[in-house]
Amino acid sequence: MVAIYSTLGLARTLFDLLGHLNLGVGLFLTCCLLVVATAVTQGLRVRPGGAELAVALGVLAAYLLVFVRMSIPTERSHLIEYGVVALFIHEALAERARHGRRVPAPALLAVLAATLIGVIDECIQLTLPSRVFDPIDMLFNLLAAVMAVTASSALRWARQRNG
Repeated sequence: MVAIYSTLGLARTLFDLLGHLNLGVGLFLTCCLLVVATAVTQGLRVRPGGAELAVALGVLAAYLLVFVRMSIPTERSHLIEYGVVALFIHEALAERARHGRRVPAPALLAVLAATLIGVIDECIQLTLPSRVFDPIDMLFNLLAAVMAVTASSALRWARQRNG
């Protein structure tokens, strides 16, 4: 959250600079690859079964479809930023639930919390002259959170199914 909020004033300047240097797409793809590498290395501590591979391929296909259909790079960045935020929150809540703490619907709470963080992000942008408040961004944040938590839950389900 701190990283997201602290770069609000700098983001437009950085985006414009990277665009002029033609580094924006490469940097974005590098960040995507780092997120995928993290997910793969964390997920492959145990050899995946057939159901896990099928779910993982489905998740990958869904993300690729959404990425390809989004024309504005900043919208794509929302999928990365708020997807990661939602996963961190979901994992923390799921960990608490596994250790006996009462956490009702960790997946739903993670989506709601990540979406609320996105709403706060947009509200902060109201006060910044170089930024624009955009309710559509809040919907992208919600979409990112739902996609990430659904993917994580589906992969966890497939892993438990394989035993």
